[in-house]
Amino acid sequence: QVQLVESGGGLVQAGGSLRLSCVVSGSFRSINTMGWYRKAPGKQRELAAYITNLGTNYADSVKGRFAISRDNAKNTVFLQMNSLKPEDTGLYYCNANVYVYSLGSRDYWGQGTQVTVSI
Repeated sequence: QVQLVESGGGLVQAGGSLRLSCVVSGSFRSINTMGWYRKAPGKQRELAAYITNLGTNYADSVKGRFAISRDNAKNTVFLQMNSLKPEDTGLYYCNANVYVYSLGSRDYWGQGTQVTVSI
């Protein structure tokens, strides 16, 4: 069974920074793409950033402010969020495409960590 556990969310003033972490645990062969999605109140969940072994990709709304990285040795993905804005407020979910020996490649999700940016 594969589990994703996020941490690092919280309350911050506009212009501040937060760093999210997500650890993947369980029995699997490899992790492919890792990413962060977010869901703001009243809106659909959207992709913030993702990272593969070839590079990174960001939503236009976070380019230049957020940076995604991963530590493959620790099965961990990070999201450094700088210059935060009130519109960044939402529940941030970690996603990982994981190759499980008996199941092949599947997407797994964390429970989410709340980020609240105050004016």
